[in-house]
Amino acid sequence: MLLPTTLSIAAAAMLVNLWHFIRIVRLRVGSKVIHGDGGHPLLAHRMRAHANFTENVPLTLILIAAIELAGRGGQWLAIAGAVYLVARILHGFGMDAERENLPRAVGMLGTLLVQVGLAAAAVLIALGRI
Repeated sequence: MLLPTTLSIAAAAMLVNLWHFIRIVRLRVGSKVIHGDGGHPLLAHRMRAHANFTENVPLTLILIAAIELAGRGGQWLAIAGAVYLVARILHGFGMDAERENLPRAVGMLGTLLVQVGLAAAAVLIALGRI
């Protein structure tokens, strides 16, 4: 079965993942840091943002795929996935700062809200409520 929403969100997530990777590599090359963060605060922040992205995205994609497989997807699911990815990008930009900032806060809140919404929808679908 073709899962167009899941495939689209997964492809976009891979591009965001590559964006994180490229930002880290550019700093590594410029700072001549081969392993770890080399005591470079911005590199440490970007590495953590990338790790956070890779920690969060797989379960979210599984929820999107499960909802779509259950036949309960549609435009709302694509919008939720897009909002999720925008939130993850904002979080990545926000992680460049030394202290809390609006892009990071909006990214974290957007991530949380979409994940809670998807989890709630999955439970309701499993219970036959929607």
